[in-house]
Amino acid sequence: MLQRRSLLVGIVVVVVVVAAALIIGLGRSSEEHEGKGDPDKDVAGARIAAFHGTVRQLRVQAAATPTGFDSERLWGTGDDWEPAIAVDPSSSYVYQATTRYGGPKACASCSDPAIIVRASSDGGATWGPDAYICACKNVKAQNDPQLAVASDGTLYAAWLNDYQPGVVFSKSTNHGATWSTPKSVEGKSLSFSDKPIMAISPTGKDVYIAFNASDSYVVASHDFGATWGTRVKTNSDSLYWFAEGGAVAPNGSIYFSESAENQSATGQVKLAVLRSTNGGTSWTTTFIDTSQQQPACTSNGCTNDFLGPQAMLSVDSAGKVLVAYTLNTTAGAPKGLYVRTSTDGATWSARQQLNGLGDSGFPVVSHGPTAGDFRVAWQDDRNGASAYNTWYTRTTNGGGAWSTAVRLSDLGSGAPYKTAAGYAFPYGDYFEMETAPSGVNYVIWSEGTSYVGPGGSWYTRGQ
Repeated sequence: MLQRRSLLVGIVVVVVVVAAALIIGLGRSSEEHEGKGDPDKDVAGARIAAFHGTVRQLRVQAAATPTGFDSERLWGTGDDWEPAIAVDPSSSYVYQATTRYGGPKACASCSDPAIIVRASSDGGATWGPDAYICACKNVKAQNDPQLAVASDGTLYAAWLNDYQPGVVFSKSTNHGATWSTPKSVEGKSLSFSDKPIMAISPTGKDVYIAFNASDSYVVASHDFGATWGTRVKTNSDSLYWFAEGGAVAPNGSIYFSESAENQSATGQVKLAVLRSTNGGTSWTTTFIDTSQQQPACTSNGCTNDFLGPQAMLSVDSAGKVLVAYTLNTTAGAPKGLYVRTSTDGATWSARQQLNGLGDSGFPVVSHGPTAGDFRVAWQDDRNGASAYNTWYTRTTNGGGAWSTAVRLSDLGSGAPYKTAAGYAFPYGDYFEMETAPSGVNYVIWSEGTSYVGPGGSWYTRGQ
């Protein structure tokens, strides 16, 4: 994502910054969800040198397994961040995607970073080879992968090919071995698009992608992604919006959770849920809470709002919506983790705090096979400023009670950024969790030395 906020002097500045990013070929690209400016060449060069200097140190050592989960595993030795995961609802296939920096290119003019995908046919026990999602020529950077699987096993993907053409869509019918030609979905007259979030109907006929170009937009396909309708702008303010979670309810209603901040990335941040009951033709926005300004991020290269509040959601089999989000009540203070629930997307329960230890960030939500079964994961630094961990909790009664938090990042070594207390920094500003019909959770996140890395994607499964 356009790491969040250096770009906001208006569309003209956006165009200049994006053009510079493409010429230099560096930015954390869409990942710069706060740094709409480019990282400079010295930082990028140092990052690549650090990566090559630390890869040789990587080793995975045994550690205590968290209750109900496998011990975390590292996806190879690539410099990977902001990964995605998807579960086939009708088979044992599981898919992962990651944004990889510094690896071999798919072609001479192909991107770095690039989106890498792989598949498991045995529920995540073993994994097939890494593959490029697209040998897209003359693309400087790919970012922000999203994956989803339809009931017939078709694998859908959305990601960014630069800021222009921006958000693209593709699909695979052979478990990610080959992909359809990516289609741009943003439409005409936008100078850039950023941070796609994808939600699909069970059959995959209806596909919805929320994205931003400062404003909030949603675009829909009702023919399995073959054609795309006109994008719909969902906001009428001057805030800068980010889509963060999405789901299609059993009754066909579509939900996206988003955050909206000032163009300066200072001051309050609003947390919202978007809802459509007519196939994405129109959208209703409900603001569910407001946070004060996020804590300052002091990590090397970190942009102003990297630790900004986010909101994620899921919808259970009965149509109940649970949104998990982070906020603080004092500017600059650590954020807590909260949840609210709704049966219609319009009225919401009082907020309930799930975590108040350290600074909570980057929440994810999934739902289990029965009504009222929700799972929430997040990252926090309760063990110290350079000791982040990934945590998990679950409710089986719609949020009435929650299980004791489980630490998923259980290895105390295995990479230069890991200690017994945790990992140095959350690498990227989101991660993902999906739950299979069997109730098994699949979680993937990234850990790193700092905001600019290097780092790697780590994953686990369990319940």
